[in-house]
Amino acid sequence: MFNSLSDRLTATFKNLRGKGRLTEADVDATVREIRRALLDADVAVPVVREFTGRVRERALGAEVSAALNPGQQIVKIVNEELVEILGGETRRIRLAKTGPTIIMLAGLQGAGKTTLAGKLSKHLKAQGHSPMLVACDLQRPNAVTQLQVVGQRAGVPVFAPHPGATSTELDHPAGDPVAVARAGVEEARRTLHDVVIVDTAGRTGVDAEMMEQARQIRRAIVPNEVLFVVDAMIGQDAVNTAMAFDEGVNFTGIVLSKLDGDMRGGAALSVSSITGKPVMFASTGEGLDDFELFHPDRMASRILDLGDVLTLIEQAEKNWDKDEAARMAKKFADQEDFTLDDFLAQMQQIRNMGSMKKMLMMMPGAQNIRQQLEQFDEREIDRVEAIVRSMTPHERVAPKIINGSRRARIARGSGVHVSEVNGLLERFAQAQKMMKKMAAGGGMPGMPGMPGMGGGGARKGAKAAPKKKARSGNPAKAAQELKDAEARRAAGAKALPTGAAFGQQGGDFDPSQLNLPKGFDKFLGGGK
Repeated sequence: MFNSLSDRLTATFKNLRGKGRLTEADVDATVREIRRALLDADVAVPVVREFTGRVRERALGAEVSAALNPGQQIVKIVNEELVEILGGETRRIRLAKTGPTIIMLAGLQGAGKTTLAGKLSKHLKAQGHSPMLVACDLQRPNAVTQLQVVGQRAGVPVFAPHPGATSTELDHPAGDPVAVARAGVEEARRTLHDVVIVDTAGRTGVDAEMMEQARQIRRAIVPNEVLFVVDAMIGQDAVNTAMAFDEGVNFTGIVLSKLDGDMRGGAALSVSSITGKPVMFASTGEGLDDFELFHPDRMASRILDLGDVLTLIEQAEKNWDKDEAARMAKKFADQEDFTLDDFLAQMQQIRNMGSMKKMLMMMPGAQNIRQQLEQFDEREIDRVEAIVRSMTPHERVAPKIINGSRRARIARGSGVHVSEVNGLLERFAQAQKMMKKMAAGGGMPGMPGMPGMGGGGARKGAKAAPKKKARSGNPAKAAQELKDAEARRAAGAKALPTGAAFGQQGGDFDPSQLNLPKGFDKFLGGGK
């Protein structure tokens, strides 16, 4: 969503590189470009005026003039100001001290409240809570049915005593939404659910009837949190809608939906600053798992193309199988052979982390290769998995036996060309060689300053590398010694699968531009 804004800001900061000091004219030109970028992104004019004013004031202050690198200091100032207009700090749900925590959802029709109710319930369930959904949207046709389907997918019960409106009785909804909300909270207390999420009705626009109904529900259930769900794609109108809902129901937090859209995203930078209420969650896709806690500092880093490594690490910790990781670590430590079966298991781990595009876009500097990443085919992982599964158990353990006829059979079984099978086997062999060096040196080759990574000197207490044994003068005995040495090298080959599944045949993706350690491009299929 912030691609256009990121591109404009990154281009602006590039003009500051290499300057020993910044003049007032340099600062004014930079602030002017930032202002244009924010306005083009549909950020509200009052927010833009206040933001650029603070940036200019700080940029002309002592903190820049005394800096060793003024250009980087400007980036730091903009980053800090972005964090402020996005809410300043991460805000989590305030849980009730006694009884169930009541969360009321409010917003316009089409903002994604019903789907978000399922996402939020699944998010809370994963944290050990026992949520229950309450269907109070009795106006929109089949809204109750939709919530029941979403609740079933999330594994969360839904309290829906009335079916709501159908396509034939739009003007005569069944039941009173205020009574349903009150009964839902009582049912949650009776059944010992510790969180109640109340899905309310919306309209295509703010109207008095809608707001009055929301106020009555709020008075009836006295929620701990009232979350205003806003479509991040509606632009400047998001500010007016947010102000109307804040006045009507006094919401306590904001949820940005459809943050994965291709619009300009100014709502995300405006709503929190205008209303003074924090953005608490963000919906980033259609799936129930495409939902995350909103961190203002991480979002600011994404906008400025500084990466979001913390979120990437959290996703890995949440989805990575710890037992499998421990098994692979032990296998690597024991210097056992790494097989294609291990490779397949690790590839499944990577798949569980979600979209490769989203993960790679969290890397610092990823905006520079956004076009290549957008061309990346997520189905490549499926093709690689099909190739490996088309091999026999013996072939996966000993890939060197895969000759021409076997490769042709594997290609037919997986529905790919023989060249793709060849490419996968070549990358797998390269990974084995690389990991053999890692095991021998105790670290990753090509990364200076770290043990076993080259250029960092010998580790304290590390054993010296054994000297090569002199070869015998007897030709027959020398030939046998050479043969034994090659056998030992082959038996000691090991590899990690990380990224080997990402290789593309003939794509434009160039992983070398991600500033990864030397040799990692071969893992991603970009090395030659």
